Amino acid sequence: MSFTSRRGFLKGAVVGAGLLLHTSARAAAEGRTRRKAKSGLRADVVIAGGSLGGCAAALACLRNGLSVILTEETDWIGGQLTSQGVPPDEHQWIEAHGCTRAYRDMRNRVRDYYRAHYPLTEEARKRDKLNPGDGTVSRLCHEPRVALAVLEGLLAPYQSAGRLQLLLEHEVVAAEVDGDKVRGVIARDLRTGNEVAFTAPFFLDATELGDLLPLTNTEFVVGAEAASDTGELHAARKRDPKNQQAFTICFALDYDPNAEHVIEKPKNYEFWQKFEPKLTPPWPGRLLDLTYTHPPTLKPRALGFNPLGPTPGAVNLWLYRRILNKNNFTPGAYVGDISLVNWPQNDYLLGNLVGVSKREQQKHIAQGRELSLALVYWLQTECPRPDGGTGWPGLRLRGDVMGTRDVAKYPYVRESRRAKTEFTVLEQHIGTESLAQLTGKPVAEVRAQEFSDSVGVGSYPIDLHPTSTGDNYIDFPTKPFQIPLGALLPVRMENLIPACKNIGTTHVTNGCYRLHPVEWNIGESAGLLAAFALRKKTDPRAVRANPQLLNEFQDWIRSQGVETHWPKS
Repeated sequence: MSFTSRRGFLKGAVVGAGLLLHTSARAAAEGRTRRKAKSGLRADVVIAGGSLGGCAAALACLRNGLSVILTEETDWIGGQLTSQGVPPDEHQWIEAHGCTRAYRDMRNRVRDYYRAHYPLTEEARKRDKLNPGDGTVSRLCHEPRVALAVLEGLLAPYQSAGRLQLLLEHEVVAAEVDGDKVRGVIARDLRTGNEVAFTAPFFLDATELGDLLPLTNTEFVVGAEAASDTGELHAARKRDPKNQQAFTICFALDYDPNAEHVIEKPKNYEFWQKFEPKLTPPWPGRLLDLTYTHPPTLKPRALGFNPLGPTPGAVNLWLYRRILNKNNFTPGAYVGDISLVNWPQNDYLLGNLVGVSKREQQKHIAQGRELSLALVYWLQTECPRPDGGTGWPGLRLRGDVMGTRDVAKYPYVRESRRAKTEFTVLEQHIGTESLAQLTGKPVAEVRAQEFSDSVGVGSYPIDLHPTSTGDNYIDFPTKPFQIPLGALLPVRMENLIPACKNIGTTHVTNGCYRLHPVEWNIGESAGLLAAFALRKKTDPRAVRANPQLLNEFQDWIRSQGVETHWPKS
């Protein structure tokens, strides 16, 4: 048995697509291979990462009688929905089907929270499908704090019963591995520096970056595969682990036309003001501008920005991710709307969060934060207005909405390490154009690949943002798809289950398996898999390999509200 240090991994070489990065030798050389924490905890399941997938996994385990240890690096659980600040990206059928019952219940509780605690107008209160922000990106644009309150409320009964141990501001830093099994992990309290060890029969990796994969020497992939590796139409020409999507530091704004809230000019504002992305196909000029590359066509397109009204002929960015529409609330309750900024203009392109040293990672996060503050200042002072003027000084940076003094607690992560699994989802399984080419059928008639081991469903176009190595958007339609169990099963490790954006997808297909309802479904199914394997006294791989066990497992998760198939019509 040996402990592998996260710090040892971060000082290691970059992992290539399809290759495993071993860190044991480096860790041993630095004297960190074996570690002992001063205290230890045990549970049926340890879940590293309080992401949206981690919360779903915890709830699935807990409602089935298991004890759970759940760690989270920040002081907010919920990942992309809370600490990253991103309203849910969902498909058009989400209110009726295409997600798990637990996910829909969580969404309904968000609406109920507004009805119970906010000064809604009577019309808004009675609206069955209340959308607090009326943002155009989602049918449920809402504040991160409300999602946090809902998730905390869902977990609260299990905490009071002593079956859930939730450790906030704890980062997994090492793992004890014995052959093909994880025996324990160590987490560090980021406030005190103290370390605690966890043991369990099963470990779920629900971290935003797939941190347990290198710590446990689990085989994984980073960055872009080559088209020659995967046969995908939209894959990169060559394999490149550095080819990763931009991350974004989100923030919230409101607007008061009668006040001035211009922030202090960011230190490196001139750099970001003049910054022009070097992408292929080319980006149409400066990043801080209202012209961008339209993702499906890759042609220049003008955007609009106006906190006071419409922008004829262009998408109004203010409305795009608006999380609070003041008109849904009693007059005078809010001075203005609140809008969440996750736009092309604050996608960070100068480096990655995976495959770099910890110091390099923190440098890129700091620069990403700097970019977002530069965007705030540009909007307040230089952004073109419909009346011909420049700047909106009444824009106010609402760090309190994000639980901080300025921007989101954590980067919005689009791409993680991905486990090498028994099955990998390819573009050929879900991409509309690829399916039409393979079947010879018209685009309107093709369906995504049916997986006999399906443990969930999702729907979203492939939405790859520009990458750190110079790829512009890759954006194209898919057909409503399934989540195969094989993509949740590492090729070798027996008791580690990916439960977030780290399942067996490619750089391309990750682009539609990373969104809110799909990540929740992945986490929930991962938690149910651990519960089922414990009850049956078997390992997860055997569930897929044994047709009788697989059928029993699928029947069981369907009884718990997991949809495994899309309607035929």
